[in-house]
Amino acid sequence: MHKSVWEENFKLPHFESLSGEEKCDVLIIGGGICGILCAHLLQESGFSCIIAEGKRIASGTTGNTTAKITSQHGLIYTKLIRAYGREKAKMYLDINERAISEYERLGKGADCDFERRSAYTYSLSDREKIEDEVNAVNTLGHTAEFSQTEELPFKTSGAVAFKNQAQFNPLKFISHLAKKLKIYENTFIRDIAPDVAVSDSGKIRAHKIIVATHFPFINKHGSYFLKLYQHRSYVAAYENAQKISGMYVDDDKKGMSFRQYKNLLLVGGGGHRTGKQGGNWAELREFAKEHYPQAKLRYEWAAQDCMSLDGVPYIGRYSAKTPDLYVATGFNKWGMTSSMAAAMILRDELLDKKNDCAEVFSPQRSILKPQLLVNGFEATANLLTPTVKRCPHLGCALKWNKAERSWDCPCHGSRFEEDGTLIDNPATGDAKGDVKKVQNAKRQ
Repeated sequence: MHKSVWEENFKLPHFESLSGEEKCDVLIIGGGICGILCAHLLQESGFSCIIAEGKRIASGTTGNTTAKITSQHGLIYTKLIRAYGREKAKMYLDINERAISEYERLGKGADCDFERRSAYTYSLSDREKIEDEVNAVNTLGHTAEFSQTEELPFKTSGAVAFKNQAQFNPLKFISHLAKKLKIYENTFIRDIAPDVAVSDSGKIRAHKIIVATHFPFINKHGSYFLKLYQHRSYVAAYENAQKISGMYVDDDKKGMSFRQYKNLLLVGGGGHRTGKQGGNWAELREFAKEHYPQAKLRYEWAAQDCMSLDGVPYIGRYSAKTPDLYVATGFNKWGMTSSMAAAMILRDELLDKKNDCAEVFSPQRSILKPQLLVNGFEATANLLTPTVKRCPHLGCALKWNKAERSWDCPCHGSRFEEDGTLIDNPATGDAKGDVKKVQNAKRQ
């Protein structure tokens, strides 16, 4: 098992599992950073809240993040202006900038290694798109600069620089907030009905329910199985590598990312759509061998991210037909900042308070985007693929992930141990199929 630098060096508090029946104003399903932030902000506003987490808090994507807090999400603002106009692009920027400040407020006294850093999105070969993004951001009232990337061990065509962004240790931060919250761990919610959620060991009745489970698991509403796919990315932490002061990411999905944490350089890359093949840790090792030959590998881990159709998260009502059910998902690799944005938007929604930025994130916006065709093709192709091992979510054929020794679903990103035990949602149960037959096939 690969553990992140956060998990290896910090232990979170434990919470008991649900037994019997509980009541609250708001139930949050999912104990990652999004669920924790939703509960904290709602509790600050006077709501009684319960978090139900299927495993341990922060045991999923949150524990495997690179923990950058930034409103710079690749070269997104040129795309948002083109797709939705300048006003909505500014809404997106404004809420994410407010999220950074909110992290700073909540992080005071938390000893969570919060520090302001500059963020850079670079391109290896296209200077023009970097310059276009700088101009786009400046038209929205935020200062972006064109920058060279002298700290990186290879040449680029330049980068968009956002100053005064941030990074932190997510588990230290969560531990600080979680102590004041009502949380049930090892409480896997199997089903939701109006005003009640059911686990194997009890029920929680609530006036409002927020699904913050990374990938939403309720298929009969919202069409999230069409609107989302999942992407895996890999991280390695090196000692004795060149230290950097900024946070860097390539605009290309297959590019590299970099940030410093104390004496460790965190290098990300090797990514691929879940269920597909990619460079994984082998790509990172080769990179380090070439560019940081004196560096020593200390940690390796992987993360999984929900990707929306248009690069914007889905935050708000789960569907038009579920007035008391809400969702936060599709953070597109920017889960730290997007989680805080989601918590602020959902808090205002439950307070019946207008949030000027909420409309850009509406889960009910149009799904007619090019990525929809890609998602539909992957689902159809894998539903029709004959194989012994099937995903219980919607029946897609599972693929063997040799690097991580897991069964992965290329349709929606559910993952399973070698014996079929569930690792990642949206599946809510173990994989189907004869394990012995599958393991024999895998060895061939």
